[in-house]
Amino acid sequence: MPRPKTSLEPNKINFRESFASLKFVPRFFKEIRKVNPLLFYVNVLCRILNAILPVLMLWVGKLIIDEVVLQMAADVKDLDLLWILVAAEFGLAVLSDLLSRGISLSDALLGDQYSIDTSVKIIKKTSELNLDQLEDSEFYDKLERARQQTTGRVGLMSNILTQGEDVIVILSLLVGVVTFEPWLIILLVVSIIPTIINEIKFSGTSYSLARSWTQERRELDYLRYAGASDVTAKEVKLFGLSDYLAARFKDLSDKYYIQSKKLAKQRAGWGSFFNVIGTTAYYGAYVFIIFRTVAGIFSLGDLTFLSGSFNRLRTKLQGFFTRFTAITESALYLQDYFEFLDMKYSEAVSEEKLPLPRKIQKGFEFKNVGFKYPKSEKWVVRHINFELKAGEKLAFVGENGAGKTTLIKLLLRFYEPSEGEILLDGIPVKEYNQTQYQQYFGVIFQDFVKFELTLRENIAMGEISQIENQPRINRAAEKSLADEVISEMPGGYDQQLGKRFKQGKDLSGGQWQKIAIARAYMKDAEVLILDEPTSALDARAETEAFNRFIKLTEGKTAVIISHRFSTVRIADRIMVLKDGAVLEIGTHEELMQNDKLYAELFNLQAAGYQ
Repeated sequence: MPRPKTSLEPNKINFRESFASLKFVPRFFKEIRKVNPLLFYVNVLCRILNAILPVLMLWVGKLIIDEVVLQMAADVKDLDLLWILVAAEFGLAVLSDLLSRGISLSDALLGDQYSIDTSVKIIKKTSELNLDQLEDSEFYDKLERARQQTTGRVGLMSNILTQGEDVIVILSLLVGVVTFEPWLIILLVVSIIPTIINEIKFSGTSYSLARSWTQERRELDYLRYAGASDVTAKEVKLFGLSDYLAARFKDLSDKYYIQSKKLAKQRAGWGSFFNVIGTTAYYGAYVFIIFRTVAGIFSLGDLTFLSGSFNRLRTKLQGFFTRFTAITESALYLQDYFEFLDMKYSEAVSEEKLPLPRKIQKGFEFKNVGFKYPKSEKWVVRHINFELKAGEKLAFVGENGAGKTTLIKLLLRFYEPSEGEILLDGIPVKEYNQTQYQQYFGVIFQDFVKFELTLRENIAMGEISQIENQPRINRAAEKSLADEVISEMPGGYDQQLGKRFKQGKDLSGGQWQKIAIARAYMKDAEVLILDEPTSALDARAETEAFNRFIKLTEGKTAVIISHRFSTVRIADRIMVLKDGAVLEIGTHEELMQNDKLYAELFNLQAAGYQ
């Protein structure tokens, strides 16, 4: 079995690069605050209060022990102060628990809201980009990295806020330790240096591995989908592909596992070594405190307070630096996310936009238009010159790969020409706002989307702002013959389509196509574009659909792509394409008289019906 190429060794991200990614953190927190300002500030307040409690609890614990020792030596017992101290410690413990629960709850709620917010932004950003960007494999790598660690970004929020909380705890504990024995700080520093070294050594390694495997992770996702999807199930079963897909998935997964295991073992090994050094320094300090207590310099309460403070300080500082590495690594994913959101159109577009004409007057003109994909030297179409007049029905004809669909995408401004220009009423279309310009068009693509939503939603997608306008949806369904499909559905317009969800009902290819045509009619468009719009319909349904189309598009501009010559004959003019160039253009009668490619293809198809 051929093995996919993989990046066996990750490109190492050094500590400086990891640290530099922290510049995205302020922007990150602005986004979180916007999601729910009240909840954000409640979270911060709870953390500040919770940070003060540890040193208070240690200090009250010291006072309790000292008071117990004092009362043991006293002839007359007075326990009032002792019970007050115990009650105070109890109150602090309850408050600590409540604050911790409040922090966990607000973290979870903020995290859920922020995850939704980021997913919405990724969806919207994807819709803003040009089609040539969306069809680039590098774009999908960026998209994958932006999608990655959605839950990790939520963890990043918690880690950063916890970091601030720990700074307050560390400072308050340091004050307490320095008050008793300042030079203990030296042992404290020695005990955490190994942790710092370990974290710097492995900074960015997990991110480096994940980034270098972005393409392979996308392949794993695809193999997982291809091996267990209703869309692929028929061919997977028929051709016995299950074992092949499973083996390929396992082969690629094992390679990633080997790299991940190697990194985990290195991190665990070095971490254990450095931890022994740090623990030795800690117990050196602990022994020193014991000796001072035995010598009578410290009280038993002092021993409890100092040992507890020193242990907490070491734990908090270790956590601080370990968490700092996790934060810088998560910030690298944050960098990927914001770089994705900051992506621009592949072509510079003028800021100054002309108002679109309310109605097309002259039509469209392609002037010496050529297009090739970025990073490619091959022209898909070139030297294209033709007019699409207002109110005209123009058909594109040609063999597969001739450039028909590419011209449609250029007309729709999914692509921008690599050379030449497209005019609308004599003005370059780049001078108009792209989104407003695209509102001129109602389109039925050959590879139309089968939205696994309700029937109503599927039709309303053509003009989603009118989803509550039932009469308009009804008219669109009648025009496309989709009303016949709807009448057969037990749920009518509310019928869930597809097999993915409960009570969903799948449609035949012809039924789906009628729904897609209704989607185009839903939009009161100036220009209708039909790219193989009836390929899944039978001959009778196709004839009826096109007769309706001619009637319904009277006075409108239309472009038709079809391999069926009975369909293209209805057009006012027919443009024949070959190898990305215009070969001939004219009416059906004119092209038959020319006796070139159109006549040849027409006669070949006609012979098939004899």
